[in-house]
Amino acid sequence: MNRGRSEEVFAPPNPMPSESASDEIAQRARRKISRRILPFLCLLYLAAYLDRANVSFAKLNMTADLKFSEAAYGFGAGIFFIGYLLLEIPGALIVQRWGARRWFTRILTSWGVCTMVVGFVKTPLQFYTARFLLGVAEAGFYPGIIVYLTQWFARRDRARALAGFIVAIPVSLAAGAPISAAILKVHWLNLAGWRWVFILEGLPAIVLGVITFFFLTDRPAEASWLEPAEREWITQELGREEAEKTVARRATFWNVSSILSILLCALAIFLANLGSYVFVFWLPATIHNAAGLSPALSALFSALPYGLAVFFVLWSGKNSDRTGKPQRLTAALMILAGLFLSLSVVPGQPFALVMVWLCLTAGMVCAWPPPFWVLPTVILGGSAEAVSVGFINMMATLGGFVGPAIFGYLLSAGYSSRAACGVMSMGFVAGAAAVMGARIPAADRK
Repeated sequence: MNRGRSEEVFAPPNPMPSESASDEIAQRARRKISRRILPFLCLLYLAAYLDRANVSFAKLNMTADLKFSEAAYGFGAGIFFIGYLLLEIPGALIVQRWGARRWFTRILTSWGVCTMVVGFVKTPLQFYTARFLLGVAEAGFYPGIIVYLTQWFARRDRARALAGFIVAIPVSLAAGAPISAAILKVHWLNLAGWRWVFILEGLPAIVLGVITFFFLTDRPAEASWLEPAEREWITQELGREEAEKTVARRATFWNVSSILSILLCALAIFLANLGSYVFVFWLPATIHNAAGLSPALSALFSALPYGLAVFFVLWSGKNSDRTGKPQRLTAALMILAGLFLSLSVVPGQPFALVMVWLCLTAGMVCAWPPPFWVLPTVILGGSAEAVSVGFINMMATLGGFVGPAIFGYLLSAGYSSRAACGVMSMGFVAGAAAVMGARIPAADRK
């Protein structure tokens, strides 16, 4: 009797996970989440960005066929973003509160249909309407993705996760260039090749929308593909970070400084996107003007800058997480983007040098978003974070409309490409200044 009681008293407690065991669980969870989520999101955004920007590959043939001016093209390319503005904040809140799976399914299928509609336009008004509806259909996707990533990736992994998603931009444009160049040469059913660019490139989004409904997982707690210990680790890690942000916000941040920082981030991305989308929408035309290549070859050559930009995107995400200085990195990359864009239109340069500047511009344009999008996710939390991401992306999309519209107007008014690009380049510099003016929580600096 006494012996049994002695054994009961001195029996060792259930062993707690050792620090090394806990680290192993964390590493396994981080690897599984990255491998499961990032490639799929990258694929979705690849389709999204291609359907947003394929108008640049079709531009030369489409404007010649339909007799569109540069101003008409610029307005139609940019009006996509006015439609996109409508559901930015609601889209982010939907993901924050109710999950991404059904919302992304709706977005993908509707924008695939709208992309195909662009292939049947005949007048400027039809072009504007189709591009506007495409923006409405895709609205909420990008801010929803940003919020979704914060629900799966801890702060220390966030810039790399964003880079793994945003890398879809240069990948989509690099892959889209030769695909679009090939499609431009077909004339099936008496339809011009540029029309088939939109028709055929809209189909993948519809297919991916159906797959999304069955593949995507809304929250870590619902992830059957994670072990229980792994689900518990990521849930606790994200919960701890959210609690820290809430305390910091109440103590020193709420009201003036946090709101001002969000406004500065919004201003920064608006200014930077003035030039970013001008670069995207006019790249094949710039190559055509510099080398006198055919529209198909100009589209094909566009793949080179975007192919090299992939490495810049991955480097910027890794560097941001390693140094813990996303603010400084964002500002530096914006300034370099403006510099290289200006150099690309200096007259009298050999085509090879022009391509060097265009490659460097593409690298900087694609590399600043990963560290930039870390900033709003560490300033606010919860629904406030979702609203701030939606608001900032609203300003980003507004810049995507204003930039091409102004650039197209300047070209139609007789200004040189050098003068017009100089105006756009100043947006990058001003955006960098706005980024540096934002106040980032001390807990998130290393």
